[in-house]
Amino acid sequence: MRNSFELFVARRYLMAKRKQAVISLITVISVAGVAAGVMALVIALAINNGFRNTLQRNLVGATAHVTILEKEPGYGIRDWREVIARVRRAPHVVSAAPTLYGSVFLAGPVQSSGAVLKGVSFAPGAPLPGFISRLKEGSAAALDDAHGPPGILLGSRLAQSTGLVLNARVNVISPQGELTPLGPRPSYHWFRVAGIFESGFYDLDSGWAFTGMAASQRVLALDDVVNAIELRLDDIYAAPEVARSVEAMLGPKLAATHWMEQNKQLLGALQMERAVTVVTIGLIQFVAALNILISLVMMVMEKHRDIAILMSMGARREQIRNIFMLQGVLIGVTGSAIGLAVGHTLNYFADRYHWVRLSEEVYTIGFVPFEPRWIDSLWIAGAAILVSFLATLHPARAATRVAPVEALRYE
Repeated sequence: MRNSFELFVARRYLMAKRKQAVISLITVISVAGVAAGVMALVIALAINNGFRNTLQRNLVGATAHVTILEKEPGYGIRDWREVIARVRRAPHVVSAAPTLYGSVFLAGPVQSSGAVLKGVSFAPGAPLPGFISRLKEGSAAALDDAHGPPGILLGSRLAQSTGLVLNARVNVISPQGELTPLGPRPSYHWFRVAGIFESGFYDLDSGWAFTGMAASQRVLALDDVVNAIELRLDDIYAAPEVARSVEAMLGPKLAATHWMEQNKQLLGALQMERAVTVVTIGLIQFVAALNILISLVMMVMEKHRDIAILMSMGARREQIRNIFMLQGVLIGVTGSAIGLAVGHTLNYFADRYHWVRLSEEVYTIGFVPFEPRWIDSLWIAGAAILVSFLATLHPARAATRVAPVEALRYE
């Protein structure tokens, strides 16, 4: 009953018409400030989460979780079969596959373009990036053709820039070339476009091509060697631990790196951006708290007579204090609810209809992704309500110091 009385009076003070209209205006501004801060923070963190998750999905889908390389550039990893047999026994390792990649030129009908040619194993059961299994055009099964040139898979942007289409013949030029009595010269190799992939990652789609291991070794003029062994894990966040354990069993000539280390600068920048966003937009909540403080201080000044009457009728000082604290909490709860509703609504439509377009050449994705998380919404709303509550402490304390006799002396 006591709580119902305090809540009833707090709601009446917030919603009833007052002699001083400016107090009502400040209350509305306070609610709007809390709502704006919550909405802005929900949208900003949704953008940060969207960028991080999208880039992480693209990176993890396109690259290995852990990569084994030579510590010093040499002639490649010759005992790669033995290395694979050893690292497959490491914890969290689901698969291990050899790869060989190098820089080449593609001579297309529109223009020539540089690319990274990556040789992988397309044997049944061999681990492949997800986008290779879901080609935009063609099929990875058509790579091996006994009656024609070997197949090659091109990124969609690379195919578009060179003018190459499915089943077209392409001349792959290797700058490493062949050694002749007159010196090294480029080597030329004919391939057939067996498929076109689209990973969603601009750098990959615009500059990478995939083919079989034997074909890449022939183009790069190498024998049975590879320059990397790629591991895929059952838990991508265990990559640093797996990289350390694998490197310990490989010996001094090989090193292991993981996807977090390879993209450390990008992931670190996103984490720093998240922290800066929280601090910057948190200032909006600080301004809203000042509005709440001013509104309640002015209300205490206006309600001296009402407070005195309540206290003379038996209301205790802690009840008077709770009335003003509840007013601040009600402002925080109302503003948080409005901010969450508006923020999540805008996030949904902005992500669904791609409201904010981006240049893929700069950001690697074509639009701003919005991915809100419920855990972020909980702590944002909790922080807004807490700030609103803290803003009530001084006015509520001032309200309990009202002396009924002094306030009613001239009434």
